[in-house]
Amino acid sequence: MTQFSRREFLEQSLFAAAAAGVSLKAGLSAAAEPVRRVGANERVRVAVVGVHGQGSVHVGRWLSLGDVEIAAICDPDESVVGAPIKKVEDKSGKKPVHYKDLRKLLEDKSIDAISVATPNHWHCLAGIWAMQAGKDAYVEKPLGHNLFECRKLVETSRKYERMCQMGNYPRSLQQSRDAIKFLHEGKLGKIKVARGICYNKRGSIGKKPDGPVPAGVDYDLWLGPAPERPFNPNRFHYNWHWNWDFGGGEIANNGIYQLDTCRWGINKDTHPTTVVSVGGRYGYEDDGQTPNTQVTVFEYGDVQIVHEVRGLPTEKFPPDVLMGNVFECEKGKLVMGISGSAAYAPDGQLIQRFAGPGDHFRNFADAVKSRKRGDLNSEVLEGHLSTALCHLANISYRLGATKPAGEVAKGLRTDAGHEAADRTFAHLKENSVDVDKAEFRVGKAISVDPKTERFGDDAAANALATREYRKPYVVPENV
Repeated sequence: MTQFSRREFLEQSLFAAAAAGVSLKAGLSAAAEPVRRVGANERVRVAVVGVHGQGSVHVGRWLSLGDVEIAAICDPDESVVGAPIKKVEDKSGKKPVHYKDLRKLLEDKSIDAISVATPNHWHCLAGIWAMQAGKDAYVEKPLGHNLFECRKLVETSRKYERMCQMGNYPRSLQQSRDAIKFLHEGKLGKIKVARGICYNKRGSIGKKPDGPVPAGVDYDLWLGPAPERPFNPNRFHYNWHWNWDFGGGEIANNGIYQLDTCRWGINKDTHPTTVVSVGGRYGYEDDGQTPNTQVTVFEYGDVQIVHEVRGLPTEKFPPDVLMGNVFECEKGKLVMGISGSAAYAPDGQLIQRFAGPGDHFRNFADAVKSRKRGDLNSEVLEGHLSTALCHLANISYRLGATKPAGEVAKGLRTDAGHEAADRTFAHLKENSVDVDKAEFRVGKAISVDPKTERFGDDAAANALATREYRKPYVVPENV
């Protein structure tokens, strides 16, 4: 993969540190805290922030590392903290401290790093606050809720010289690293199309009325930067993924894995020239806002990424992919999946298989000790450039117009996009969706300035590149 030394211009122009000075964010000082160097034989003291769902994975992974201590658990929902606290105490013999409020946790100078597994809308602010408080940050995928705050997370890492890693674990799998190296060595020739396949069956979440906040939940803290809204279980645990205020749909949930691998494979360290996304929510009517069917084409001039999301029951993408990648090249194809990767000749003959494990959490803990940004397998800038693909796809989609099926191919522009649209129509028909009567949101073709991450004078696109933050949970312009 491209080394950071080749990104000096990008970092200087796009992620230059904010002007020096001290500002206050909800009681946290932006003045740099000294970094406590963790010795080779010392334990890294980690606090897990958000322990429902993916946070339980974080707890298990950190517990498996002998030189890491889970010193604290932070979650505004008291009903979800009991099990992880007990798990940590049973395994380590030490009971971690529970904090409801991240700001109180960050006052503890003995904490070396936080491990963020909150809903998306909290990812960046948690990481920014942590790094300003002198701590490193492991931040779950996707990196954040919007383009603006992800860029600010990068700037914070640079300004305060903190380690920050996005939690896209395939970057640390040996099978992935070897397969991408094979691709970069040109053994399959030029890449024509990089495909991301995210076929993940999802049922309807139904419709639920607003109601009282559950006992033990600090709802103000849970909302954080997001707009104030009545409590609704379909906007709370997990189902927040399908609401624009908190998540970015399946493309930002699991699609980030394939999009990151696509960008890694095509070896691009800037944003695409043009993005178009089409789709909709089909097969049921519920409270979800995000599409369960989405096709996005990312154009880079000499190569393109085509990403597909399917939430209804579906056949695998040939030869055998439900969640993974296919790189179509001049001299064959590279297929990357959860269980392994393989390169094939044009006639389908196997060229080489790639296998081997890896540990993304181990990688971060080692970098906390080395203090070398280049040791991170998914450093925050890498995370931002890949997460941006999710945001660009959703901005295009949300700015689109409702059109009949016959207009979809025109919107997707490329032959690979047209082919993906045809297969998507066949897929919907297999799920009893009347394609001729269905409405498709055909996204607006958008282009982002790679230096400013703005969309020229497109006010609507620029508005979706950030959000109005709810005080005091504000991501600052100057970090």
